[in-house]
This record gives sequence, C-alpha cells and structure tokens, in this order.
Amino acid sequence: MPITELTVRKTFAQVEETRLAAGKTDQGGALRKVAVCAVLTNPYAGRGYVEDLSELIEASHQVGTFLGEEALRLLGSPAESYGKGGMVGTGGEQEHINAALTSVFGNALRDAIGGGKAWITSATKIAAPGAVIDVPLAYKDEVWVRSHYDALEVRIPDAPLPDELVVIAVVANRGRINARVGGMTVAEARAQVSA
Repeated sequence: MPITELTVRKTFAQVEETRLAAGKTDQGGALRKVAVCAVLTNPYAGRGYVEDLSELIEASHQVGTFLGEEALRLLGSPAESYGKGGMVGTGGEQEHINAALTSVFGNALRDAIGGGKAWITSATKIAAPGAVIDVPLAYKDEVWVRSHYDALEVRIPDAPLPDELVVIAVVANRGRINARVGGMTVAEARAQVSA
C-alpha cells in the first residue's frame, strides 16, 4: 500500500504561558510554550511487522512543515526551544511513530520555525486515547544550554485510536523562568554559532 500522503483526522493545539515561578520572575518575560499535534491514520496499523517504513518517513515532511508553521504562529515570537514527540495507538508499534519523527520530519520542523542547529529532543510511546506524554524541550542551537531544559505535557482526549498516530511539535520562546543551575548560556551558544 503506497502512501502518497497521511490522512489527518484532526489537529490539536495548546498554549501555556507562565509568568511567575516560586512567586518570582526574571527579566526574560513570560515563558510561552506551544504544542501542535496532528492525529493521523497509521497506514501500518493492524498489518503486523512491516520491515520498510520509508514511505511513512518521507510523508512526514509535510507534517513537520505544517506543525512547525502553526506552532510558530501560535507562539507569536521567535522560537528558542523545540521538541518533538508522538504516540501510536495500540494497533501499531512504537517504531511507527518513530518513523514519523525522523530527521525528515525534524528538518521540516526546523525550517518552518526559522532554523536550529541542535538535535531535537523527543519522546514516543504506545498509548490509548487520553494518554499523557511529556514532550522534552531544549535550546534549538545548542543542546547544552541547561536553562532551556524543559517539557510540555500533552494530552488529546480522543487520541490516539488504535489505528492512529499523534505527531507533536513543541516550541518555547525562552528558557525556564529563574533558571540558575549554571552551564552554557544562550549568549555563549550564540557566540559559538557565529564563530
């Protein structure tokens, strides 16, 4: 069964804005995190073991572009952090959602949000409708910037159904409020990129 495009049942987005942490804020302004999800029919669900998942990998490019563009629009400012994640329904296997999140998806996501040099943190799992997944975040140009280690909890009440995939892109406009555990700073990471 060749895949020419992935069937989208629905999209889902959430926006979280945090203004204080422990009753205090820093000079960076509110922390805004956005998740955009696509609930897709899993073309491999119920088929048993399928060796070659390359068609799903290639088809994920359009999903990465769409999710990235929509996440950036909802963020309303440049993205400093990104992450990706996904859930596969019980009629599939975890490798199916991983196939939808490879570098084909990741490169499309990077392009859609204006670039990124670091690998994109991710999490995947097999799940039933309403399951929760924490999608990790890291600074988009250097994974060692500790202030941007974070996550966003995502839950879609009616997904994934057994024959579905939930593909998730997450972006944030800054690192954690009051981050103070040391490590490389954003300024140091930017200096490395431009050097």
